[in-house]
Amino acid sequence: MSVIIVDDNPDGQRRTLHVIYALHAFGLGLGAFGAASVVGSFLFGWPSIIAVVLSYLQRDKVRGTWMASHVEWTISTFWIALGWSLAVLLLSLVLMPFLIGFATLPLGMFLLGVWAIYRIARGWLRLRDGLEMPRE
Repeated sequence: MSVIIVDDNPDGQRRTLHVIYALHAFGLGLGAFGAASVVGSFLFGWPSIIAVVLSYLQRDKVRGTWMASHVEWTISTFWIALGWSLAVLLLSLVLMPFLIGFATLPLGMFLLGVWAIYRIARGWLRLRDGLEMPRE
């Protein structure tokens, strides 16, 4: 199997990835220091939505390079966080008549926020060092 490298401007692609991570970090920061939750801001705030759109636009430009793993990492982080937040929400709604749902919702969202911060920080640090992201 041959790898086709489509990377006309690797510095430009890498800069764009830094912007994507910065937008995600800004979205997480808005949740941490603003009125919204960290996960809520990450999933529904304009910085992260722009970052996900940029990631999808960047996908073909970095295909076959080590930077492709970062694009996949940011996209999967967003969708996994969305999936788990819906699961936590549904489970908590089911458990609310038993009162435990009022605890599982904020705890689950807090843990998802910590996970999202970890994923974005880990990816951004590896990008800075020029390292590919490991397969999940």
